[in-house]
Order: sequence, then C-alpha cells, then structure tokens
Amino acid sequence: MRALNKLAANAAAKLPEGKHEDGGGLRLVKRADGGGFWVFRFTLHGRRREMGLGPIEAVTLKAAREAAAKARQLVAKGIDPITQRDRDRDVALSHTFEAVARAALEARKAQLKGDGVPARWLSPLEVHVFDRIGRVPVTQITQRDIADCLRPIWHEKAATAAKAMDRIGITLKHGAALGLDVDLNAVMKARALLGAQRHEVKHHPAMPWVEVPAYYATLGETVASLALRLTILTGARSGSIRAMRLQDIDFDAKVWTAPAEAMKAGREWRCPLSDEALRVIQLAMPFERGGILFAGTKGKPISDMTMNAVLRRAGRDERPHGFRTSLRVWLAECTDAPHEVAELCLAHESDSTVVRAYRRTDYLEQRAALLQRWADLVTGKGAAVVLPMVRA
Repeated sequence: MRALNKLAANAAAKLPEGKHEDGGGLRLVKRADGGGFWVFRFTLHGRRREMGLGPIEAVTLKAAREAAAKARQLVAKGIDPITQRDRDRDVALSHTFEAVARAALEARKAQLKGDGVPARWLSPLEVHVFDRIGRVPVTQITQRDIADCLRPIWHEKAATAAKAMDRIGITLKHGAALGLDVDLNAVMKARALLGAQRHEVKHHPAMPWVEVPAYYATLGETVASLALRLTILTGARSGSIRAMRLQDIDFDAKVWTAPAEAMKAGREWRCPLSDEALRVIQLAMPFERGGILFAGTKGKPISDMTMNAVLRRAGRDERPHGFRTSLRVWLAECTDAPHEVAELCLAHESDSTVVRAYRRTDYLEQRAALLQRWADLVTGKGAAVVLPMVRA
C-alpha cells in the first residue's frame, strides 16, 4: 500500500496552490486564494473515481484521514463509497425524528387505547419537540437535543415532559428496530442532564362523600348534568361515561359493559347499574345519537369540559373524576367491602396478573349491592353505613 499520512498536521493551510497527496488516495487540492478541499481517489471495477470529503475550513486533516479510511474499507469490499454515502443520506432524510415517531405510533396502535388517537399520543411531541428536532435524522438525535426540547417544561409541566420523554424513548427504540444507528441511551443521559423534577403531584379535587347527596339533588336534566349524575352513581371515569353506547347496556341484567377501548386499562369492565342509574339512562335517551347516549349536537360524545362546566356554574372546584374518590372513601369508611371488591367498583385491578388469572370473577353481585346502597345514599333514600357483606 502507498505510504500514508504524508502531510503535516499544521501544514494544510500553508501549502501552495496545487494538488498535495497525503497517501492512500487522500489528496488536498489547494486554490490560489488559500482555500482548498479534500478528495479521496479510488479505483473500483476498473473505473477511477473521486469522492469529495469537504473543504479544509470545515474538515480537518484528521477528519479527512478518518473519512478516507472508511472509504478504503468499503472499496476493499467492492462497495462504491460515493453510492453508499448517497444512500445513507437518503435514509437519513427519510428517517427524520418526526417520521420515525409517526411510524412508531402506527406500530403500537393495537396496544394503545383507541388505537392511540394519533393527536393525543403525539401531542407532547407536536407541541414541544417536533418544531426543534422533528426534521433532524433520528440517527443524529443526542441527549442534548432532547434536554434542550424539554428543559422549558421539565419542572413547570412535569407530567407533559414525562410523556414527551417516554415517547422520545419509544421513537428511538423504533429507529433501532428499523436498523438505524440511534443512541438508545440518549433518553437516560438527557434525564441526567435535566435532573430530578421539582413537581408536586396534585390530585383531582374531590367532593367529600357526605356532601354528595345535597349536590346531587341540585343537578338538572341536561345532557351534561345527566352524564355527571351517572358518573357519580357508577364510579366510572367520565371519559367512559361520555362514550357510553346503548348497545353496551343490558337493561334486563342491569349491567353496563364498557368495551376495552373505552377503558383506561384497555380491558372490558362490567358495571352494575342501580335503579337510579337506570332512571338516569332513560332520561338521557332523547340525547342519543348514533348509539352514543351522551351525544352533543354533532353526534359525538360531549366533551369533558362540558361536564366540568356543570360544576363550575355551581361554584364548585371539584372535577367529575373526583367523584370516584368520593365513592372510594365512602366504601372505605362506611362499608366492610373487601379491598379487591372496592377497587373493582372503580375498575381498578388490585391483584397481580397471576392472581387475576386464577380468581376469574369480577364480584358483580357484591358490587351491585354496594352501588345500589351508594345510589340510595346519594338520592337521600338510605343511610351512609351499609349492612355487613358476606365475604366471597
């Protein structure tokens, strides 16, 4: 092999106009104005070619030698380094961070609630990340890029920042699955740069259960008020209530079966319906559109803000979700319901997957009795404390 490293490290800028060989096919071409550029010359398949490596103002002698060495390795394998560079550039341009993030969402849709609802899953990235690094090839994303994107919200909007960080990690893992050379440790290193979050978890404001009956009596029969009534009576999340479909209600069995896509845990949930809950559903029937019980004017489920407005107009700070706490505290303070039964009243799974696999019951009858007593209390027909239950 021809001798390598002929040029002195500090001589490139001082060399005269002309062609100066460093060896191994690496050449520096100097111009009369003092500028110049690096070229790698090689022969492949009987064809002589020249590959530009960049100007001396941007590429040092060391970097040029490293680029030439990589090119020589490709030539030795019969690969044209110019063609390979163009191909790598095309791959990088087609695999920007945003493109890979959207591809990651498509791959994960089946395991996400509502197929991911693209706008919701991507929202933290669209608001805080894509504008900064969306067009950057995913292979070039570093921990500093991630930290710079999330630093403005790291403490002020901790929950959003955590979601964005999670989705960035998923995007990088998807890039690796595509065979791209991404830094899978970039998220971990970005967390180290950002430090621990200064964030106090704030729970949804909840109404004390002793105040619920008086408040329930003030609710009207608008679609939002009826949805709020059913939220109070069932202990279900407001999102599941708003998406309630008539086809999922068995009026004879007095059971509403919420489909997996309407549940946070992504699993079907049977909810027993008290007499008052069934009455509320009947009152809501005129608002039904296309099978959606609590539908707005456009036939879609009413929004969470619509239900929040009912509480705000009454001068209350609580939110619909807080009534789940009201029910759970009542169950704890005024009943002897077993922990697993009380948790299932709120669609919580308190046991491990193995335990649930053997248990194979959702305590529907016990929950029905509890929710009927809760409804009696809420409507002023019953006392706070229920009679002892027979444990399963």
